[in-house]
Amino acid sequence: MRVLLEINQLLWGGPVLILLMGLHLYHTFHLRFIQRRIIRGIHLSLGEDADSPSHGFSRFGSLTTTLAATLGTGNIVGVSTAVFLGGPGAVFWCWLTGVFGMATTYAETYLCSKYRYPDKDGRLQSGPMYLLQNLLQRRSLAILYAAALCTSAFFIGCTTQSNAITDSCSQVFGITAPISAIITAFVVGLILLQGRKWIEKFSMAVVPTMAIFFLGGCILYLILHRNYIPDALSHIFSSAFGLRPAGGGLAGFTIGKAVRYGVARGLFTNEAGLGTAGLVAGNSSENQAKNQALISMSASFWDTVVLCAITGLVLVSFQLEYPTEWTALSAGSLTAAAFGKLPFFGDEILAVAVISFALATLVGWSFFGRQGYDYLFHGHGTKLYLILYILMIFVGGVMPLNLVWELTDLINLFLLIPSVYLLVHCRNMLQ
Repeated sequence: MRVLLEINQLLWGGPVLILLMGLHLYHTFHLRFIQRRIIRGIHLSLGEDADSPSHGFSRFGSLTTTLAATLGTGNIVGVSTAVFLGGPGAVFWCWLTGVFGMATTYAETYLCSKYRYPDKDGRLQSGPMYLLQNLLQRRSLAILYAAALCTSAFFIGCTTQSNAITDSCSQVFGITAPISAIITAFVVGLILLQGRKWIEKFSMAVVPTMAIFFLGGCILYLILHRNYIPDALSHIFSSAFGLRPAGGGLAGFTIGKAVRYGVARGLFTNEAGLGTAGLVAGNSSENQAKNQALISMSASFWDTVVLCAITGLVLVSFQLEYPTEWTALSAGSLTAAAFGKLPFFGDEILAVAVISFALATLVGWSFFGRQGYDYLFHGHGTKLYLILYILMIFVGGVMPLNLVWELTDLINLFLLIPSVYLLVHCRNMLQ
């Protein structure tokens, strides 16, 4: 565990953060601040489909499926660990990663939507691995990306989510980790056996409902504790640049930690730069690449710019109001403690939100991992992939949380490198 932590601190402490933020900034300026078109993206995602969605994800389905894979425990547990380990300033860097990351999401989904390749059955396929192979003739990087995608599905998609489910079930409902892990694996297995359309339908049903549900709980907390909002905002912005000294019940965090954990959790939450959003965009029914890219970009907006920011504001407000309780809590229990201050059903609201988000992410990431597996093995042995995926749901449910998150940070790097290579070499193909 210590070796893993040191590796992540070395890599995420400078080189990767510079690379990631540089990528986001480059696409922001190269695409003339494409973030300004977010209203258009939201309108498209909620509008009617221009074509029949029978051969791919519908507009709204592509939005919710992308969100299903990203709008998970990163918005709840991930932000909690970022604030715990990086201080209030981590909220700012997580939010900023989301704002600039929207441009990178647009870039990678535009490419995957524009360049699609038929498989042996004539169905169009796309994703970073196909673009690396066909556009750039870099099959070795394509294989690396696909292999990392499968591995990430087992860790990012499985372990972090099932761990969050078992933790919530244990704390709120008194269900032991092995039992809740088995139930989770069974439910997800039933959905996955039905194929892509069930994944889309499940995402369309669960994601909007639970996002509104969780957001409502956060807004209620902020209304009831509104006196702490100004100080919380002040601490977030000043701590982000190391301008505020330790005090007032807050631990002394360095700007380095704020950036490291804020950006790392921001990346985990919206996955901008990892290329995963392109897997959904490349399998959508939308034929206009610009439209699909705007729809995908709106997913990053809702995920990090809105929900992560509001969650972080709740946590820092709670930290200021209850500094003694804060110091006695673990990294993953901060959001639960804050929701516990709601006058009614706070624990239950959060538990339902965590379980629902995590289930959606488990289902969404199963699709991502399946794309990588199909690329590597040409569609053969998919039952083995599903069995391994379901098995990892159980394993993740009983693993220590800190180990899970450190593994996630490391595995993200192996998705990031091929994806960044693709974006850099295809920058002139963007519109």
